[in-house]
Amino acid sequence: MIELLPVDDAEPAFVHSPLLKGALLTLEYIETNGPIGLTPSKALKRYFVEWAAEAFAWPQYTAEELYYLNKVLNEADFVPLFMLHDLLISLKLVRHQKGAMHVTKLGKQLRYHPGALWAVLAKRIFGGFDATPYARYEVPFVGNWDVYLNVINVEAHMGCTDDHLCEVLFGSIRGQHGLAHANLKSAFYVHCLRSLVWLGLLHETTTGEALRRERIFSKTPLWLAALWLETDPLVLARQVH
Repeated sequence: MIELLPVDDAEPAFVHSPLLKGALLTLEYIETNGPIGLTPSKALKRYFVEWAAEAFAWPQYTAEELYYLNKVLNEADFVPLFMLHDLLISLKLVRHQKGAMHVTKLGKQLRYHPGALWAVLAKRIFGGFDATPYARYEVPFVGNWDVYLNVINVEAHMGCTDDHLCEVLFGSIRGQHGLAHANLKSAFYVHCLRSLVWLGLLHETTTGEALRRERIFSKTPLWLAALWLETDPLVLARQVH
């Protein structure tokens, strides 16, 4: 069972959540500067994408890294912003009107309550939010957040790789299942692990290069502050021993 614990607005662990930071900065931008212009396809206009790339300083998507790959920045080039835009719309924190994105009454309220804002973002993601549009290629994946979070709660307590999680959860072994394992791991990252990193619940580090590259995941202080899970007693038992 996934249970979100109430977290105080001043919780220091929120520093680990780039998704919360991006949401707060976007809502603040609209209230300070007015509605954000939209393209005919309802994407955020470049002037805001460029501002957000600098202001968000999103890990692995900094302005420097984005401009290294793109001469100009469109919303689709800044994947976290692309996803954040859809989240804010689906949660009715912003709305599209007359060619621009406006903040709603609810968005104005939650801007001043980071704990509540983080909770609604997390509940939306755990409630079946589809991450497929934010992948470089289609990676369909059917998963169960309840199972994933409870397993990660135990396995990543001292840090572990995504290869290890795929072996525990799916019986897929890197050295035995080749391309099928690589595809499964990619899908699991897009639909689960990346969202947990962006929510600020997991910390991701990368070691090695090319085929030797490994992602290592560990729980952040926000995981401990915001989640209550059925496997918590197992984690406590491991700590005792």
